Amino acid sequence: MVAAALYVWATNHLQDPAFRWPRVSTACFQAGLAALAVAYLGPLPAWSHTFFWAHMTAHLIVMMVAAPLIVLGSPIYLWFRVSGSHTRRRVIVPILRSRVVGILTNPVVTWCLFAGVLLFTHFTPFFNWALQNHDADLFIEQPLFLIAALLYYWPVTARDLLPRRPSAAHRVISMSVMMIPEAIVGAVIYFAPVVLYSVFLRANRPFGPDAITDQHLAGGLMWAIVMVVEAFWMMWIATEFFRSEEQRTHKVDAEIRAAQSR
Repeated sequence: MVAAALYVWATNHLQDPAFRWPRVSTACFQAGLAALAVAYLGPLPAWSHTFFWAHMTAHLIVMMVAAPLIVLGSPIYLWFRVSGSHTRRRVIVPILRSRVVGILTNPVVTWCLFAGVLLFTHFTPFFNWALQNHDADLFIEQPLFLIAALLYYWPVTARDLLPRRPSAAHRVISMSVMMIPEAIVGAVIYFAPVVLYSVFLRANRPFGPDAITDQHLAGGLMWAIVMVVEAFWMMWIATEFFRSEEQRTHKVDAEIRAAQSR
């Protein structure tokens, strides 16, 4: 609620009154926060330690929906627009040009971080430990997934301020290759002949599928939803690329016509 209110306040207090903040950016940011609320505050977290499919669905919402929508809201650019020249020059620009931000927004680094979080959390004892420890789940696992996803989508969507903007081709390739670790995680969970995480085996299920069926459902959700959602974001990036190329072509044509009319 605080983030949503601050965002709306910022859109109404821009330094340049003539500049209108894009409504689509506001819609994306608020939708991203709403998706986080569904994942963290709705019935999904209540059942996430009983049903694997609920836990997996919550993570998929955070990683594949909430994070990219928040990034598409361009919160850094909004911060830049609402700040005065002193804050821009002394705070925002030095932060964006810092070595740390340069590393954290490198598409290769963010890809490795996102893929590493997926593989590490699901194929090590960490996942079972976090599920059995409420504080670990709340303060380590959940922030880990959200931060890794935000850092990954920041350079991939490339609509916010960046120290270095990757090309559209690099962004599409990054998302295409990201399907590999995501598909691996989903396939391993789906095809595993035994229950991988003991917490779901010991869970008291008042209704629903048994542990192994629940696990197969979670793996199937991971496998199928990732393919659909990633394809959607790839089409989004491709559409923005074609639109920018069209605008660039129109600009070049206008410059040529202006030169010929002289």
